[in-house]
Amino acid sequence: MLSSKNLLDPSQRLRRMRPEHRSVSTRAIKTADKADVQAGPGVDGPKKQGAKKSDNKIAQSASSPEEIRDIRLKKAESLRAQGQEPYAYGFDRTHFTKNLQDLYVSLANGAEDETGAVVAVAGRVVAKRVMGKLAFLSLRDDKGQIQLYVDRNRLDEAQPEGFNTVKGLVDVGDVVGCSGTIKRTEKGELSVVATELKVLTKSLLPLPDKWHGLSDVEKRYRQRYLDLIMTAEVRDTFRARSRIVSTLRRQLEDRGFIEVETPVLESIAGGADARPFRTFHNSLGRDLTLRIATELHLKRLVVGGFERVFELGRVFRNEGLSSRHNPEFTSVEIYQAYADYNDMMSLTEDLIRACAQEVRGSQQVSYQGVSIDFSQPFRRVTMAELVRESTGIDFEAAMASARRTADSGAGASAALEETRAAAEAVLMAHPDKDVRKCTAKVRSAPSLGHLLNEMFEAVGEAGLVQPTFVLEHPVEISPLAKLHRSKPGVTERFELFIYGREHANAFSELTDPVDQRARFEEQVARHNSVFQEKQKAKLEAKAAGQDVPSQDEEDEYEVALDTDFITALEYGMPPTGGLGIGVDRLVMLLTDSPSIRDVIAFPTMN
Repeated sequence: MLSSKNLLDPSQRLRRMRPEHRSVSTRAIKTADKADVQAGPGVDGPKKQGAKKSDNKIAQSASSPEEIRDIRLKKAESLRAQGQEPYAYGFDRTHFTKNLQDLYVSLANGAEDETGAVVAVAGRVVAKRVMGKLAFLSLRDDKGQIQLYVDRNRLDEAQPEGFNTVKGLVDVGDVVGCSGTIKRTEKGELSVVATELKVLTKSLLPLPDKWHGLSDVEKRYRQRYLDLIMTAEVRDTFRARSRIVSTLRRQLEDRGFIEVETPVLESIAGGADARPFRTFHNSLGRDLTLRIATELHLKRLVVGGFERVFELGRVFRNEGLSSRHNPEFTSVEIYQAYADYNDMMSLTEDLIRACAQEVRGSQQVSYQGVSIDFSQPFRRVTMAELVRESTGIDFEAAMASARRTADSGAGASAALEETRAAAEAVLMAHPDKDVRKCTAKVRSAPSLGHLLNEMFEAVGEAGLVQPTFVLEHPVEISPLAKLHRSKPGVTERFELFIYGREHANAFSELTDPVDQRARFEEQVARHNSVFQEKQKAKLEAKAAGQDVPSQDEEDEYEVALDTDFITALEYGMPPTGGLGIGVDRLVMLLTDSPSIRDVIAFPTMN
């Protein structure tokens, strides 16, 4: 994990530094008031101290970012006075820095390009060193980095007073454009020998010190633009994310799927059991919600005749934040007619292997020091089997017993209470206090299916490190999945777990509209009953003068039946396999990122 130390106080970091000598190196910080030096990786040139001070009259001691900003504003005005617009309209670049590094890889140390070809590069100055009649700037663009070799005589010949401009008015953080020829210095640094150098965007605020700058994790997330400027690994993570998304899209399109878009604003939140964000449409004069899943609209498209559809999109859930949860996240949902959950398992394996190969170059990856192997067929095991392995409790036998007693008219409560008692005993004896906390949910589980799921979440899922398909979820928690074709009480559903985390969820989709309506009605009635009981308890507590907690529990919201979706099913949906993959968690896994905030460019913050 990254350190949570605060950023160094800019006044401490910049004290005694002349702003035009802003440095990203510790040594330059210490000597900034003695030498015209700004140094960093990739900057060639002499390193001795004691050089003649700059003649730039704007330069002055600055002890705060505000003072530096004022000075840099004056520098921008000085550029305008010289006829240079410090916020340019464009620049004709001929090469990215990486292109030049590749083209001139064989150029010997100390040699210049004999053809004399003029190139033009543009990017941000991330380091600067000035000594006598030479200046060395390190320029970074979207592809890489290269040195700008600024010789007073060469630059002034083509651009009068150009060297003084570079020396006095160009700062680390500025975006510049540079034209010139290519040479490799004696120290082996490929360089553009500047014949023209212009400020394209004047930076008004100093970049953090390279060695100590962005140690505050919160600031990294809040000021992601600064995080990207300073940290190559962060840029690599988001490039990898883009490649993962492109790979998912390409793999699906190659299989004949079409990408579609469905509404973000909905009258009824459906397709998942999650608290939605609510908003109000002024013109329509009615409440709307942000979608919590894309499922129900995508299934409507399957009803309409699109046999293979997918959507890569943002989903919104009004729930808590953690290292694995963000209120808005990206998912890909996929629906294929005439397929079932077995087909979805094969598709899931193919998609994840393709993404791993694309960004890691292998199907064996390391996540947080643990080796994960995608090359072998993923393990397939039922939820009941995993709970039995962890606890010794046989839920399949308990469910069979409950069905027998129900058939005889004796009811199923005895099997539920007996199994609940065994489950509570297991949890209370567990050494992990977080597992023991799950006892409350076990006590309130209304059915054996709910109880099985609570026990799996408490003791089963954390140990699933290697890719594992968890199969046969109880019907009570799977209202959109078909009943298992040969096992009563469970559905044709799987969740994919890797490193103890859910990464995918899939069904043989329920296509029977009568069964779907009955399950929805039961789910809505059960959920709203719990909600109303909690609201009643709060009103009674308030009337009694007791403190009433704010509405922050994830089940404190009402749900409604989406009757239009039932109508769509009544027109007939073909047998369909459906799959959802959490894109953010997949990116975390394949970039070795410990937190979901590391893979979302602008995560939700407190």
